[in-house]
Amino acid sequence: MAAARETGPGDIPAGSPRAAAALLPLAPGVYRFRAAAGGALYLGRATSLRRRVASYWGDLGDRRHLAAMVPRIAQVEAVVCDSAHEAAWLERNLLQCRLPPWNRSPNGGQEAEVWIRLSESERTPGITVTREPASGDPSRYFGPYLGGQKVRDAVCGLARVLPLGYTGSRPGGAEREMARVRGASPGVRAGLTRAVTAVLERDPAAVAALRAELSGRRDAAAARLAFEFAARLQAELDALDWITGEQKVARQDRADFDVHGWADGVLVRFEVRAGRLCGWRLRGCGPAAARRYLAEPPPPAWADFARRNAELAARLRSPRAELAARLKKGKGAE
Repeated sequence: MAAARETGPGDIPAGSPRAAAALLPLAPGVYRFRAAAGGALYLGRATSLRRRVASYWGDLGDRRHLAAMVPRIAQVEAVVCDSAHEAAWLERNLLQCRLPPWNRSPNGGQEAEVWIRLSESERTPGITVTREPASGDPSRYFGPYLGGQKVRDAVCGLARVLPLGYTGSRPGGAEREMARVRGASPGVRAGLTRAVTAVLERDPAAVAALRAELSGRRDAAAARLAFEFAARLQAELDALDWITGEQKVARQDRADFDVHGWADGVLVRFEVRAGRLCGWRLRGCGPAAARRYLAEPPPPAWADFARRNAELAARLRSPRAELAARLKKGKGAE
């Protein structure tokens, strides 16, 4: 008599790529499918890794061109990111370095790369969206960001609450009246500049204060049935979350370094070149061999990133053991 096949929830074979999807978190990140021979098939990003990867074994919708790829998937790999914006950048960085055969675009999504320019000029202060920093410009630049429209929406939200652009020393007639209405003047320029800078530097208190003000205005607009304006404010709130979310895989500095994480016999290596995370490698590695890679601690912002992704890689490398542990835990709770 043949041995019973080991299965997981819904009769999905334990250890299969489809079963691995259940081990992924409901968090943003990047996933990679590999064939049995080890080659990468496809790389994508998700706002929820678990839901997105599981969807490949369901209705593919507008991804029907990938249907022939799904039976070839032998292994699932993933990186958990700290925000959807970080996942978008990581997908683009990795695809631009190496394009798997089932990917169509080397950029992943269609978002444009943009920057936010903060001018402290006495005559023309304010914040604007630009494609790249201008050489020799004394203004301060923040970024890079992906998504021109999202970034423009975020800048609109910032300017709505912090009207730095109306604090110039020589406003025209219409600008002078708008500055009066909004309580802006050259005397408050320095304070508004500090407030804008704090938001763009992702200071938690500054971001929370701006969100609270925009949320209050949105709710007030909805209460007076100005739903179109309320929707506009909600778009600005969503865009603010996009640009202020944690994002370290594409930075202004052009540093080169490697970050390593290790867990349960799996070593994960992230390669940062010219300030962008563009390499992601995994391999089996014992604790003794791993020590030399872990001897130099990663930069503080990267320590948790490396640790949790090494732990995830180890779970995905041993899905049967992980699934068995989950089922055992579930039975114990009955």
